[in-house]
Amino acid sequence: MFHPLTVSRLDRLTDDAVAVTLAVPEALRASFRYVPGQHLTFRYHSGDGGELRRNYSICSPATEPDGPSSLTVGVRHIAGGEFSAHVVKEVAVGDTLHVLPPTGRFTLPPAPGHYAAVVGGSGITPVLSMIATLLSTEPGARFTLLRCDRSTASTMFLEEVADLKDRFGARLQLVHAFSREEQQSGLATGRLDADRLATLLPALLGAGESEVAGWYLCGPLGLIDAARTALRTLGTDRGRIHTELFYADEAAGPQAPGTAAAPAAHDAVVTATLDGRSGSWPVEAGETLLEAVLRNRADAPFACKGGVCGTCRAHLLSGEVRMDRNFALEAEEVSAGYVLACQSRPLTPEVALDFDA
Repeated sequence: MFHPLTVSRLDRLTDDAVAVTLAVPEALRASFRYVPGQHLTFRYHSGDGGELRRNYSICSPATEPDGPSSLTVGVRHIAGGEFSAHVVKEVAVGDTLHVLPPTGRFTLPPAPGHYAAVVGGSGITPVLSMIATLLSTEPGARFTLLRCDRSTASTMFLEEVADLKDRFGARLQLVHAFSREEQQSGLATGRLDADRLATLLPALLGAGESEVAGWYLCGPLGLIDAARTALRTLGTDRGRIHTELFYADEAAGPQAPGTAAAPAAHDAVVTATLDGRSGSWPVEAGETLLEAVLRNRADAPFACKGGVCGTCRAHLLSGEVRMDRNFALEAEEVSAGYVLACQSRPLTPEVALDFDA
């Protein structure tokens, strides 16, 4: 259920990005309790009358036991992005935004140990919440952050990360790389590709790489792929690597293995379980399973519809499907039978999904 939340503060981060703080009423604080790394889904009615949904990660620390009195997200204007343009250019303090309670599986529940992240651009937002929450609540925890941005001027939450470094000292190791700006000290200018990361990460961590309890990779597709490749080269167990992609353009092409070339079934029927209720409906030619469900259940979960956010994740109970793209599910989830409904097309006459699983 979407809730109207009031914008209580706006902070300009860069020329094209803002931090938006939303006031959470007392009655909704429990509903908006979250784990560091989770995101909010916003609903916006576009100029042509259609409905847009977009996800933005919470960057504020999760340190209020009764639930948050406010929530902050970072929004960067994406070229052609109608909602991000609206937020960055038009939203003002006192405006109302319609928001779902927090969701997402890219999370770091506070626990003792050493954690690390490789982030790029706006990928800092969920990790900012992770670092602030972890180091505030777990005195023995440590965090290593390697972030990459184009330049100082384009860096979101630059001062906030610097404040965390000042506050926690040696417990937060911070390294900042710029792809288009020279630094007087630190890393040389240039992109962080897989080869460079495979050399850099052991240098940062020394013999402690194997002691890192969890790696968190967040940002654009190229950086995530490079960091994942580097970590596998270093022998990092896949179970310790967590990823969240913020954006993948159409040029990225199909990413789901296996049945990408198989033709969709004609006259298929999808049975979907959502919030404990089930129904069966025809899948029209060219539709994804999500589109078929949405024609009959407007409350079906979705956001990006691009195979990136994972909001429409469902368990495939029976039948076979083809996923056009998959940037959100880990290999273990796919093996366990989970699919992205927004990218799934039926290969058999009958398909059954469980969105509650």
